[in-house]
Amino acid sequence: MPPLDLISKYYDGHAMARSILIAHSHQVARLAVTVADHVGRSESVDIDFIEQAAMLHDIGMLYTDTPILGCHGDKPYIAHGILGAELLSKENLPRHALVCERHIGVGLTVEDIKLQGLSLPLRDMRPQALEEKIIAYADLFFSKTQKGKRTTDMVRTSLARHGQYKVKIFDSWHEQFKPWA
Repeated sequence: MPPLDLISKYYDGHAMARSILIAHSHQVARLAVTVADHVGRSESVDIDFIEQAAMLHDIGMLYTDTPILGCHGDKPYIAHGILGAELLSKENLPRHALVCERHIGVGLTVEDIKLQGLSLPLRDMRPQALEEKIIAYADLFFSKTQKGKRTTDMVRTSLARHGQYKVKIFDSWHEQFKPWA
């Protein structure tokens, strides 16, 4: 099923959340495809998958309690990744589900989950595949609540709140992906 059809299936009756999700996902998908096109010249990368998965990476946000996004579920926003993964697994999209689960920031370790007391399963949720890393990277540059693209310094500042090691991961991705800029 095309990503927009899948979004419509779950977001029917949730116009505000649907609009925010689609606008954000288009931004992330455009950047992710640009990065993938660049990286794909030297490494094998599935650009069609990246475009689809980038459109669906935040599909689980509807089930969170985030009124500013038009979402009135009962879960904390941090859970939107695993909620989306569950939804896409039921849709028989296991690779897309992994993108949902692994795209938060530069990924979450079991240690991150424990130290921050996050309401998440205790498992490694760091991007593994190149496609997962590209989508997580692209997502860092766009907010659902603020217009425009974040600068690399803005991304670094945001990640630094969670530890310098998060910034180092971003910097390594940026070094690998930056020629798209």
